[in-house]
Amino acid sequence: MSNLYVWEAANLFCGDEDPTKSKHLTLQNLRLPTLEEIFQDHHAGGARVAIEVGLGIKKLEPTFKLVGWDPDLLSQFGLGAKGKKRFTAYQIIRDKRAGTAIEGKAVIEGRLGKIAPDEFKRGDLLANDYAINEVTHYELYFDRREKFYWDFFINSVRIDGVDQNSDENTILRVPASV
Repeated sequence: MSNLYVWEAANLFCGDEDPTKSKHLTLQNLRLPTLEEIFQDHHAGGARVAIEVGLGIKKLEPTFKLVGWDPDLLSQFGLGAKGKKRFTAYQIIRDKRAGTAIEGKAVIEGRLGKIAPDEFKRGDLLANDYAINEVTHYELYFDRREKFYWDFFINSVRIDGVDQNSDENTILRVPASV
């Protein structure tokens, strides 16, 4: 049965250590990572038509924008904060058929790699664009169900809870740990 799910609201925690550090009052926009496969063209010597060959998934690059200055995030930026942080985004997704609110959730581990302030203009709210780089872990949930899970260090990819790398990890003797 067809349905429409609309993303209505969001909140972001930049570092899950402190549950009081909600960004719900300053969050202006949030872009979850694009899931995009890497393809390379292959035109075989004896073939008349070329094909594309899938080779993996492109790096993940989430971004967000906050109104005003955020001193906590200034401290998390760049060389002064070499460790990764966990960023957790919560979304209200509205089931338009039933009218109910559904929880969306994304968990991202990476480093705050960009802070780009807007140009100052008197009378306008200044905001800052942020980027999370060096992403090594990503989870995406819809209605509390895991839709996508990826961890660089244990070479794990799950889609709808199904391990997509189990045969490769077994053959390569990659130790799995969660």
